[in-house]
Amino acid sequence: MIPLILVLLLALILFGAGFALKALWWIAVIVLVVWVLGFVFRGAGAGGSRGRWYRW
Repeated sequence: MIPLILVLLLALILFGAGFALKALWWIAVIVLVVWVLGFVFRGAGAGGSRGRWYRW
């Protein structure tokens, strides 16, 4: 009974880690798209030069 519980626990942990990693990949892709769009749609700054779209 103990080995069966350990195998099920290991499967649950691996499934949770896989789901978390997949979610982190989707978050990273969304952040990358927002970052690239920020460079594409940034407005003109003072003096006609193109400025940064972020403040840092």
